[in-house]
Amino acid sequence: MTGDRPRMLLAEDDPQLGPLMAQVLEEVYDVALIPDGADALAAAMERMFDVAVIDRRLPGLDGLQIVQHLRRAGVRTPALILTALDTVQDKVSGLDAGANDYLVKPFDFDELFARLRAIRRADDDEGPFVRIGTWEFYPESRAIYSPYDGRAILTDRESDLLRLLALHPRRTFSRGEILAAVFDATDTPGTVDTYVHYVRRKTDRDIITTVRGRGYRLGML
Repeated sequence: MTGDRPRMLLAEDDPQLGPLMAQVLEEVYDVALIPDGADALAAAMERMFDVAVIDRRLPGLDGLQIVQHLRRAGVRTPALILTALDTVQDKVSGLDAGANDYLVKPFDFDELFARLRAIRRADDDEGPFVRIGTWEFYPESRAIYSPYDGRAILTDRESDLLRLLALHPRRTFSRGEILAAVFDATDTPGTVDTYVHYVRRKTDRDIITTVRGRGYRLGML
């Protein structure tokens, strides 16, 4: 009996990994394990799935081709690509094909579950997200998700501050630059420190890094 569990297409041909994944994922999902690429595409076209986990290299049809076919057919099922390939170009190819996320083998099941939650939320109503370490930040809804404690909602100012840093993760911003980008002209540099404290209090102290004598930058890189 599946109850109200979300339906998952799992396209994985490894005879050991596939059944193991299905067993673990069955804790949350109603899993259809299909080891052949062409069969997986046919199933995804014929049946409604809430999410898909698709191996990059499958017999019958490549995982990226599956996603491309689905997107061209207007099927918007959130899809995560699994792969043993770990180059930037491989990740770009997967995302360009229409995948929502990309996870390299070997992986931790906790991370897989977290990424699946993220792409399903983004497909619902949270909008696109930015991953900050193990946190998931959704600027459009001002929501940020902890891998352990669930969801927190930031204020407009807190969200704008974190968004600024997240969009430029390698850059250190001075208090003056943050003031000009996020706050009112009447605010003082101390306001920046106050809001950094607020964001850290709602999330994690390491989510924003203090660069002594210079300002702040995104943490958890």
